[in-house]
Amino acid sequence: MPTTAQESAKDLEYYTRALKAPRIRDAAAKLAEQARAEAWTHEDYLAAVLAREVAAREASGANIRTRAAGFPARKTLTDFNFDHQIAADRGQIHRLAAGAYLAEAGNIVLLGPPGTGKTHLATALGITAAEHGTRVLFDTATGWVTRLSAAHAIGKLPTELRRLRRYGLLVIDEVGYLPFEAEAANLFFQLVASRYEHASIILTSNLPFSRWGEVFGDQAVAAAMIDRIVHHAEVITLKGASYRLRHTEIETLPSATAENQAH
Repeated sequence: MPTTAQESAKDLEYYTRALKAPRIRDAAAKLAEQARAEAWTHEDYLAAVLAREVAAREASGANIRTRAAGFPARKTLTDFNFDHQIAADRGQIHRLAAGAYLAEAGNIVLLGPPGTGKTHLATALGITAAEHGTRVLFDTATGWVTRLSAAHAIGKLPTELRRLRRYGLLVIDEVGYLPFEAEAANLFFQLVASRYEHASIILTSNLPFSRWGEVFGDQAVAAAMIDRIVHHAEVITLKGASYRLRHTEIETLPSATAENQAH
């Protein structure tokens, strides 16, 4: 006895509920009319329905990974002002966004004065990695040290370092803004060493490598850390004045001009 459309719909409702995949039910209903009108094969119809489900799951997974990463804001490469920051090569940045460095456990280092776009680029590249399936965590250098100090205090530092190695990418922002005590410098070194040739880092710093000894309080520790970071890294040095300060100056210029004219 032939199955009616109503019976088929009930079956589909049951199967998709059992699979916990309600989007398949919705996609099947939406694509059914198009499939009949265009005389799709059964294989074409099934592939189209499953393609909708896979795309939805990937988008959902990307959103979950991005939220879990702890980014301070949502920044994209589309939003980045390459015209203001001419030291950032557009082609190089977009090549890095493709993510080959992640498969090779490579690093990205962004150096330059405050306000030149380091955190924006680091965040945008991190979000892109998350969208492409990589587990990512973001924090400032002091934030990472605080996390490691807490683990060390309860005897769980090795466990925490192993756990962090399961993340394909760590973003370490603002190295150099605050100096580290000896213990903090040692913890930070262990974080870097634990990821060497195993997983990737994106790191930003307002200081050139030649001044990292000031941050970590020991030239030998700084040199060993730099060696591990840059061995498989692309180093990008940004230049110029702070974009934030320049933007503020532009916004205040008309009122200042008007005031001068009034006097």
